[in-house]
Amino acid sequence: MLDVHNLSVWYGATEVLRDVSFQVPAGAVVALLGGNGSGKTTTLNTLSGLLVPRSGTVRFEGQEIQGLPTHRTVTLGLVQVPQGRDVWGGMTVRDNLDLGAITRREREAIARDREEVFALFPVLRDRQQRKAGALSGGEQQMLAIGRALMARPRLLLMDEPSAGLSPRVVEDMVEAIRRLHERGLTILLVEQNVGVAAALADRAHVLLNGAVAFSGPARELLHNPDVLRSYLGR
Repeated sequence: MLDVHNLSVWYGATEVLRDVSFQVPAGAVVALLGGNGSGKTTTLNTLSGLLVPRSGTVRFEGQEIQGLPTHRTVTLGLVQVPQGRDVWGGMTVRDNLDLGAITRREREAIARDREEVFALFPVLRDRQQRKAGALSGGEQQMLAIGRALMARPRLLLMDEPSAGLSPRVVEDMVEAIRRLHERGLTILLVEQNVGVAAALADRAHVLLNGAVAFSGPARELLHNPDVLRSYLGR
């Protein structure tokens, strides 16, 4: 579904990504791992059109999309859940969800999708008239995921969905992501939590200083001390 080939991204005179290549097959969960500053968020932002690469190609379902603006990548079906939730705090939960469907016009289908989000995260139904800024961190993460789902993604990019959450909420988040995968959604998951990645992903790629340093089955990461120590600092 997604084919990233020799992607290089610069911030001014600094090379942040260097010849990054990986694939995300349809129906899979693929994890991108690495420490702070390794290039994980830059990769997602480039895929979703927030950054323009200096070189390399990104093909989504056979179409080159590098450099396309974000609203075009969304309409193609590639949608990002940003790091830090980034919900609209002064708007209600329901309005946040409806803004996720801003590129769509079919009202009945939007209403059905909203109900599916409420079924996935029942607490959002109870909070739908509450301002998003008044939600807990875990509830805001649920809202950010729900907002992305309202765009009907074919590939969901998730940037550290477990960051800053309690262990119990992380467990709930993992279960929700697993349910989305079971429905057939393809997911590219950026994480620092190796346990979360191993629980969800089929395959993992570890970034180190902007380059892919390791690729392999995600579950092998928990049993590979060299990878944990050298690339993830564990």
